[in-house]
Amino acid sequence: MEVIVKGHKYLLDNFEDKEADPQHLQFICKEPNGAELVTIFDGTTNEEVLAVLIDRMKFLNEKFPCDENEIAIRKLEGALMWLNKRTENRKARGVEGKHMK
Repeated sequence: MEVIVKGHKYLLDNFEDKEADPQHLQFICKEPNGAELVTIFDGTTNEEVLAVLIDRMKFLNEKFPCDENEIAIRKLEGALMWLNKRTENRKARGVEGKHMK
């Protein structure tokens, strides 16, 4: 993994072909403009990446089931649940998408 823009843009190594072009992973980047957050560049979210990882782990666990896979799936699902709860709480407080110091 190589960090291109800390917290936002990454290059991920391929597992087998190390000479192939790396995979790009880009998260949305927002910066404060007063109390509002404005999008600097678009990208994905932590929640989307966790959903992909959950789907992949479930797929792999169907082929090669093991306790470790089950635990990893539960932990990933828990992380996604907490991030969604954080968003729900921010929306309920009216601060979602706002810059709060």
